[in-house]
Amino acid sequence: MMSSLAAYDLLDPNGSINIIWDIMSWKPDGYLATVRISNLQMYRQIRSPGWTIGWTWANKEVIWSMVGAQAIDQGDCSNFKTNIPHSCETSPAIVDLLPGSVPQSQQFPNCCKGGVLGSWGQRDKAATVSWFQVSVGHSGTSRKTVKVPKGFYLLGPGAGYACSSAVVVPPSVFLSADGRRKTRAMMTWTVTCTYSPTLASKNPNCCVSLSSFYNPMITPCSTCACGCKDKHNCSTSYDNQRRDSERSTLLKPNLVMDGETQLLQCTQHMCPIQVHWHFKVNYKKHWRVKISITNFNYWLNYSHWNLVVQHPNLNNVTHVNNFTYKLLPYHPTKMIFGKDEKEFTLDQGWVFPRKVYFNGDECLMPPPNSYPFLPKSPNPIHPLLFAAALLLILLAFCSFWCNSKIESQKTQRKGPQLLR
Repeated sequence: MMSSLAAYDLLDPNGSINIIWDIMSWKPDGYLATVRISNLQMYRQIRSPGWTIGWTWANKEVIWSMVGAQAIDQGDCSNFKTNIPHSCETSPAIVDLLPGSVPQSQQFPNCCKGGVLGSWGQRDKAATVSWFQVSVGHSGTSRKTVKVPKGFYLLGPGAGYACSSAVVVPPSVFLSADGRRKTRAMMTWTVTCTYSPTLASKNPNCCVSLSSFYNPMITPCSTCACGCKDKHNCSTSYDNQRRDSERSTLLKPNLVMDGETQLLQCTQHMCPIQVHWHFKVNYKKHWRVKISITNFNYWLNYSHWNLVVQHPNLNNVTHVNNFTYKLLPYHPTKMIFGKDEKEFTLDQGWVFPRKVYFNGDECLMPPPNSYPFLPKSPNPIHPLLFAAALLLILLAFCSFWCNSKIESQKTQRKGPQLLR
């Protein structure tokens, strides 16, 4: 209950990662199970190096063998003289196999993706699931004697997920390939893992900058928008050869990359991702926006990324250019909106987004009083600056008026002398 309350994603409150554990057959000292991991989050994917799941056995179970995944640590199996188990760990940690690591004949359906799971909102639903098979020994051999594992956790690839306890549910039903026969699992339990940004990191992972055609001022990302803990380890210049060399050293098997394992370009915001929103053109019946996404993390490429923007006019998008899935470091796109004359306005930053999310993570917006303002509008920046500008104008006007008055008096004095 406490974990479920702690993990809540405002962007996708019903999104989760579900783990379904189906016991398919009984063995002399245990069972053979299929484990299915499904990403039901609309916008959040699990990127490389992929998921890691773990649990704690209720008794002294062992893993005899696995297909489509592997335990990170075999543990202490010194009590076994022959037929050594795949893992004797009390709390095993399981990872997916890398693509091409085993022959096709030894793979399990929907396995071997390196732990990468696409988001449910993307088109390829097959990319959102991962399966593996596990043979468990020293366990019960019936529904009455089997003990459900406890303490499930999920890394995707870093922290942020909180998992529920395993719940025994009615056995899963499977259809044959021709759809004419049903089979059932011997026993099924499920685990639900939900994401919370506060559990993942205390700082954002992205920020937003703004600009418009009617004002030369660019509103940058806020200073230290993503925290400045890496500002002493950032890089001002970074060549591709060094990047590839260090990434090959860094990306060891089963190494979890999180906020600590990154090399950022030195910026005033120190964010891995920057989203820039530029109000480009204001037509009579339409308005155009250009969105640019920049990756400042030298050690990470983003593929199959997604961007979520909240704006009242997004229900009237008429055209989108170049919005395809690509590797970042930099990707621009253009959007044309139809105008609702009753709603559209250039005042008070209406043309700028309310919220922006990259891969499900909310990006930090700049403060509203720093948005680009209309030339005819008063500067929304601090009132003291406005007062200082007004004082300078008054002083300049006074100086001009005084000089004009003096010149006029000189002319009047010289006039009568010339008439003599």
